[in-house]
This record gives sequence, structure tokens and C-alpha cells, in this order.
Amino acid sequence: MNNLISMRDLSKAEILQIVEVAEKIESGKLKVNIPDKVAALLFFEPSTRTLFSFDTAVKRLGGKTLIMTGTGNTSVKKGETFADTLQTISQYSDIIIMRSPTEGAARYASEVVEIPVINAGDGANQHPTQALLDLYSIKKTQGTLENLKIGVVGDLKFGRTVHSLCQALGEFNPKFYFASPSHLKMPGYILDDLDDRKIDWHEDRNMETFIDELDILYVTRIQKERFADVEDYNKVKGSYVLKKDMLDDVKPNFKVLHPLPRVDEIHTDVDDTQYAYYFPQARNGVFTRQAIISILLGEV
Repeated sequence: MNNLISMRDLSKAEILQIVEVAEKIESGKLKVNIPDKVAALLFFEPSTRTLFSFDTAVKRLGGKTLIMTGTGNTSVKKGETFADTLQTISQYSDIIIMRSPTEGAARYASEVVEIPVINAGDGANQHPTQALLDLYSIKKTQGTLENLKIGVVGDLKFGRTVHSLCQALGEFNPKFYFASPSHLKMPGYILDDLDDRKIDWHEDRNMETFIDELDILYVTRIQKERFADVEDYNKVKGSYVLKKDMLDDVKPNFKVLHPLPRVDEIHTDVDDTQYAYYFPQARNGVFTRQAIISILLGEV
């Protein structure tokens, strides 16, 4: 593993290695120290959890970070090309962690520079480190990644987190249940990939028809920033809201995950139930990203 761009680039063994290393780091069984390493965090799109958890991960490993948020104060404003910017930053750092609104930007970066590149989200395409921390969260709550029933609800068309998650879980024989507004369904290429891998999936407009069967419910927000017309967003916002009274008959091992930020798709009355796991899930991002960085830098 030289870069982390897409979940489809990883084998099942590599996925399990990342989860195992994250477990060892969290438990204290593995100590990685990279005091001479510098990570460049290039975030051309807003971020809270991903940016801060990567920054935290690098620093807890003993490394240092360079952070670029946007291009307003850089030479891009002077006409410097994206390739030249990447080449220059790679001279100052040992690994690049990049978020961009442009699909394919991280893969392009990995072809331009000679240091490892981590895709921290590229448009509506992929978010592999989120998928890996989701897998780690699922493993911690369920004890396994195999043969689980997973519900995925919300914006499935533009939700890069669910695209990566479905591809990642496809290695573990899941059964998927999808619920979304009609024009925000899971993209055809994801469904075709699941079919090719003989993964069972079902679509339904109402998540209450399948919630009691699930091990994991993965909720996503309707992403306002992906809509060209705000009126189109207003028509679908609030389409799905998970409330406490919908959890009366769920399985004992059932957990609710969400990549965050939350808007209105999970009512706050769910937060105090035994099923809410989205805030511990965010914490798991630090351990998972520590594992990814350690592996890519050859420290594990």
C-alpha cells in the first residue's frame, strides 16, 4: 500500500491489517513514534472531524503538520498550477493528506508526487479513511465484520462516505438495505459493483420497514452543498429523521453510525440511548488514521 485513494484499491488483508493496527494503537500494545516526519494537510474543502483527527493522529504519533485550508493565501492565486503546488509541498513533507471538492484530485496528486498520498475526500466520489474508521467502529461494536445487516439512509448519491463504506464492506459478505429520496439513490456503478461481487442489497423508501433487522444503521445528511439549486435541497431536507421511538424493537447489538456533521436526520433524543455510537465513532477516527499513516510511512 503506497497510497490510500479508494477502498477498491485495498485487499481484504490490507483492510484487516489497518483495523488490527488501529486496535493495537488504541490499546497501547503498539507504540509508533515519527518525530522527524511532517504531514501536509491540504484541505481545499471545509472539514472539522477529518482535518482535526488527522492533525491529532500525526501529533500523537510524534510527528508535525503543515496545514493549508483553501488556496486564498497561496501561490495558486498567482497562477501556479495544481501540479506545481503539489510538487513544491512534497519537498517539505513526508506524506500528503488531501481533501478536494474535485473528484479524482487525490489520485492525480498520487501520480504527481513521490511521497504517499491519502485521500481525505474528493467531491462526491470517495472517502476511504472514513470507511476504514467506520469498519473499525463496526468491528468494535459487533465483534466481527462478517455477515452483518447494514442499513444506509439519506443522501446516497452524493454521499462519498457511503460509497467507500459499501465497497469496503463488500469484502465481508454483508446484506445492505438502502433508503433515500428517489433522486438521491445509490449510484448505479456502486450497485453494479455489489452485484458483481454477489452482495445482497435492497432499496426501500421507508427505513422503518427494515430497521428491526439491522446490526448497523448508517445515517447520512442530505448535503446542501452538493445541490446547484437550493430549492431542490429544500424539497428533500428532513426526508429521513431517526427518532428514539423508532428504536423500540431493534436488536440488542444494534448501533447507529453517522459520519457527521448532523443536521436534522438524527433527533437528539437518540443521543442518550445505548444505540447511539456516532461520537465514539468520531474518536475512532484518530486511531484508524494513526494506523493508516504508520503503515504508509513504513513504521509498521
